[in-house]
Amino acid sequence: MATISIINTSQLQVIADKLADMQTLQTLMISNEEKLIQASAGDPDITERLTEMLKDDRNSIATLQEAITKLGVPGEASDKVQEVTSKIEEMMAGSKLALYEKFMQHEALKHQLVMTGLLVHKSAQAAGDDLEKVIDPINKANFLNRKHQEILKGILIRTGTRELVGKESKDDIWAQAEDGVAALKGAFGGLFGS
Repeated sequence: MATISIINTSQLQVIADKLADMQTLQTLMISNEEKLIQASAGDPDITERLTEMLKDDRNSIATLQEAITKLGVPGEASDKVQEVTSKIEEMMAGSKLALYEKFMQHEALKHQLVMTGLLVHKSAQAAGDDLEKVIDPINKANFLNRKHQEILKGILIRTGTRELVGKESKDDIWAQAEDGVAALKGAFGGLFGS
Protein backbone atom coordinates (compact mmCIF):
# COMPACT_ATOMS: atom_id res chain seq x y z
CA MET A 1 0.00 0.00 0.00
CA ALA A 2 1.24 3.48 -0.80
CA THR A 3 1.72 5.63 2.26
CA ILE A 4 -1.14 7.99 2.87
CA SER A 5 0.73 11.12 3.85
CA ILE A 6 -2.06 13.67 4.22
CA ILE A 7 -3.96 12.11 7.11
CA ASN A 8 -2.77 11.26 10.61
CA THR A 9 -2.85 7.82 12.22
CA SER A 10 -5.87 8.47 14.45
CA GLN A 11 -7.88 9.70 11.45
CA LEU A 12 -6.89 6.59 9.50
CA GLN A 13 -8.10 4.41 12.38
CA VAL A 14 -11.45 6.18 12.49
CA ILE A 15 -11.90 5.59 8.74
CA ALA A 16 -10.84 1.94 9.13
CA ASP A 17 -13.36 1.45 11.95
CA LYS A 18 -16.17 3.03 9.91
CA LEU A 19 -15.32 0.74 6.98
CA ALA A 20 -15.57 -2.19 9.42
CA ASP A 21 -19.00 -0.88 10.50
CA MET A 22 -20.02 -0.78 6.84
CA GLN A 23 -18.80 -4.30 6.24
CA THR A 24 -20.72 -5.59 9.28
CA LEU A 25 -23.92 -3.85 8.13
CA GLN A 26 -23.43 -5.03 4.55
CA THR A 27 -23.11 -8.61 5.79
CA LEU A 28 -26.34 -8.13 7.74
CA MET A 29 -28.04 -6.94 4.53
CA ILE A 30 -27.17 -10.26 2.90
CA SER A 31 -28.51 -12.28 5.82
CA ASN A 32 -31.73 -10.20 5.91
CA GLU A 33 -32.31 -10.52 2.18
CA GLU A 34 -31.90 -14.28 2.27
CA LYS A 35 -34.62 -14.45 4.94
CA LEU A 36 -36.87 -11.92 3.18
CA ILE A 37 -36.64 -13.83 -0.11
CA GLN A 38 -37.95 -16.93 1.66
CA ALA A 39 -40.69 -14.96 3.42
CA SER A 40 -41.77 -13.33 0.12
CA ALA A 41 -41.80 -16.52 -1.95
CA GLY A 42 -45.42 -15.96 -2.99
CA ASP A 43 -44.67 -12.65 -4.71
CA PRO A 44 -42.38 -13.05 -7.74
CA ASP A 45 -41.99 -9.26 -8.22
CA ILE A 46 -40.63 -8.83 -4.73
CA THR A 47 -38.44 -11.94 -4.79
CA GLU A 48 -36.93 -10.85 -8.12
CA ARG A 49 -36.01 -7.44 -6.71
CA LEU A 50 -34.66 -8.95 -3.51
CA THR A 51 -32.56 -11.43 -5.51
CA GLU A 52 -31.03 -8.51 -7.45
CA MET A 53 -30.33 -6.70 -4.16
CA LEU A 54 -28.71 -9.82 -2.74
CA LYS A 55 -26.40 -10.06 -5.76
CA ASP A 56 -25.51 -6.36 -5.43
CA ASP A 57 -24.85 -6.71 -1.71
CA ARG A 58 -22.54 -9.65 -2.24
CA ASN A 59 -20.60 -7.53 -4.76
CA SER A 60 -20.57 -4.63 -2.30
CA ILE A 61 -18.86 -6.83 0.31
CA ALA A 62 -16.02 -7.34 -2.18
CA THR A 63 -15.93 -3.60 -2.91
CA LEU A 64 -15.66 -2.76 0.79
CA GLN A 65 -12.95 -5.38 1.25
CA GLU A 66 -11.01 -3.76 -1.60
CA ALA A 67 -11.16 -0.38 0.15
CA ILE A 68 -10.16 -1.93 3.48
CA THR A 69 -7.20 -3.68 1.86
CA LYS A 70 -6.08 -0.49 0.10
CA LEU A 71 -6.35 1.46 3.36
CA GLY A 72 -3.99 -1.02 4.98
CA VAL A 73 -5.24 -0.35 8.51
CA PRO A 74 -7.34 -2.98 10.28
CA GLY A 75 -10.61 -1.68 11.66
CA GLU A 76 -13.14 -3.02 14.10
CA ALA A 77 -16.89 -2.53 13.97
CA SER A 78 -18.19 -0.51 16.90
CA ASP A 79 -19.94 -2.19 19.81
CA LYS A 80 -23.12 -0.27 18.87
CA VAL A 81 -23.12 -1.64 15.32
CA GLN A 82 -22.45 -5.16 16.55
CA GLU A 83 -25.27 -4.86 19.11
CA VAL A 84 -27.73 -3.54 16.50
CA THR A 85 -26.71 -6.35 14.15
CA SER A 86 -27.46 -9.00 16.77
CA LYS A 87 -30.87 -7.50 17.59
CA ILE A 88 -31.87 -7.20 13.94
CA GLU A 89 -30.77 -10.77 13.17
CA GLU A 90 -32.96 -11.96 16.03
CA MET A 91 -35.97 -9.90 14.86
CA MET A 92 -35.60 -11.05 11.25
CA ALA A 93 -35.44 -14.70 12.28
CA GLY A 94 -38.40 -14.39 14.66
CA SER A 95 -42.13 -14.10 14.13
CA LYS A 96 -42.92 -11.02 16.24
CA LEU A 97 -42.72 -8.65 13.26
CA ALA A 98 -45.07 -8.70 10.28
CA LEU A 99 -43.38 -9.00 6.90
CA TYR A 100 -43.76 -5.30 6.09
CA GLU A 101 -42.24 -4.46 9.49
CA LYS A 102 -39.23 -6.61 8.62
CA PHE A 103 -38.90 -4.68 5.37
CA MET A 104 -39.13 -1.45 7.35
CA GLN A 105 -36.26 -2.57 9.58
CA HIS A 106 -34.25 -3.56 6.53
CA GLU A 107 -34.83 -0.19 4.84
CA ALA A 108 -33.80 1.65 8.03
CA LEU A 109 -30.56 -0.34 8.11
CA LYS A 110 -29.97 0.45 4.44
CA HIS A 111 -30.32 4.12 5.35
CA GLN A 112 -27.76 3.72 8.15
CA LEU A 113 -25.39 1.98 5.75
CA VAL A 114 -25.82 4.66 3.07
CA MET A 115 -25.20 7.47 5.54
CA THR A 116 -22.12 5.74 6.98
CA GLY A 117 -20.77 5.25 3.46
CA LEU A 118 -21.36 8.87 2.51
CA LEU A 119 -19.75 10.02 5.76
CA VAL A 120 -16.65 7.91 5.07
CA HIS A 121 -16.46 9.18 1.50
CA LYS A 122 -16.85 12.85 2.48
CA SER A 123 -14.33 12.46 5.30
CA ALA A 124 -11.84 10.95 2.86
CA GLN A 125 -12.42 13.87 0.48
CA ALA A 126 -11.81 16.35 3.30
CA ALA A 127 -8.64 14.56 4.40
CA GLY A 128 -6.97 14.75 1.00
CA ASP A 129 -6.33 13.21 -2.37
CA ASP A 130 -4.37 10.19 -1.15
CA LEU A 131 -7.16 8.93 1.07
CA GLU A 132 -9.90 9.87 -1.38
CA LYS A 133 -8.32 7.62 -4.02
CA VAL A 134 -8.11 4.72 -1.56
CA ILE A 135 -11.74 5.07 -0.44
CA ASP A 136 -13.19 5.81 -3.89
CA PRO A 137 -14.34 2.20 -4.56
CA ILE A 138 -16.97 2.48 -1.81
CA ASN A 139 -18.93 4.90 -4.01
CA LYS A 140 -20.17 1.89 -5.94
CA ALA A 141 -21.49 0.29 -2.74
CA ASN A 142 -22.97 3.64 -1.66
CA PHE A 143 -24.84 3.94 -4.96
CA LEU A 144 -26.19 0.39 -4.83
CA ASN A 145 -27.35 0.75 -1.24
CA ARG A 146 -29.08 4.05 -2.04
CA LYS A 147 -30.71 2.39 -5.07
CA HIS A 148 -31.95 -0.39 -2.81
CA GLN A 149 -33.62 2.16 -0.54
CA GLU A 150 -35.78 3.29 -3.46
CA ILE A 151 -36.76 -0.28 -4.29
CA LEU A 152 -37.46 -1.05 -0.63
CA LYS A 153 -39.90 1.88 -0.47
CA GLY A 154 -41.94 0.14 -3.16
CA ILE A 155 -41.74 -3.20 -1.40
CA LEU A 156 -42.83 -1.57 1.87
CA ILE A 157 -45.87 0.01 0.22
CA ARG A 158 -46.80 -3.24 -1.48
CA THR A 159 -46.44 -5.51 1.54
CA GLY A 160 -47.76 -2.95 4.00
CA THR A 161 -50.91 -2.22 2.01
CA ARG A 162 -51.51 -5.92 1.51
CA GLU A 163 -51.04 -6.74 5.18
CA LEU A 164 -52.97 -3.74 6.54
CA VAL A 165 -56.07 -3.81 4.32
CA GLY A 166 -55.78 -7.07 2.38
CA LYS A 167 -55.65 -5.31 -0.99
CA GLU A 168 -53.02 -4.29 -3.49
CA SER A 169 -51.71 -0.73 -3.66
CA LYS A 170 -53.23 1.27 -6.50
CA ASP A 171 -50.02 3.15 -7.31
CA ASP A 172 -47.42 1.91 -9.76
CA ILE A 173 -44.81 1.47 -7.05
CA TRP A 174 -42.20 -0.08 -9.34
CA ALA A 175 -42.32 2.90 -11.73
CA GLN A 176 -41.84 5.23 -8.77
CA ALA A 177 -38.84 3.20 -7.63
CA GLU A 178 -37.34 3.27 -11.14
CA ASP A 179 -37.78 7.07 -11.28
CA GLY A 180 -35.93 7.35 -7.98
CA VAL A 181 -33.11 5.11 -9.25
CA ALA A 182 -32.82 7.15 -12.48
CA ALA A 183 -32.43 10.33 -10.42
CA LEU A 184 -29.72 8.63 -8.34
CA LYS A 185 -27.75 7.68 -11.44
CA GLY A 186 -27.56 11.34 -12.34
CA ALA A 187 -26.59 12.33 -8.79
CA PHE A 188 -23.78 9.76 -8.67
CA GLY A 189 -22.25 11.32 -11.78
CA GLY A 190 -21.93 8.48 -14.26
CA LEU A 191 -20.52 5.96 -11.79
CA PHE A 192 -22.57 3.41 -13.70
CA GLY A 193 -23.58 3.05 -17.28
CA SER A 194 -27.24 2.77 -18.17
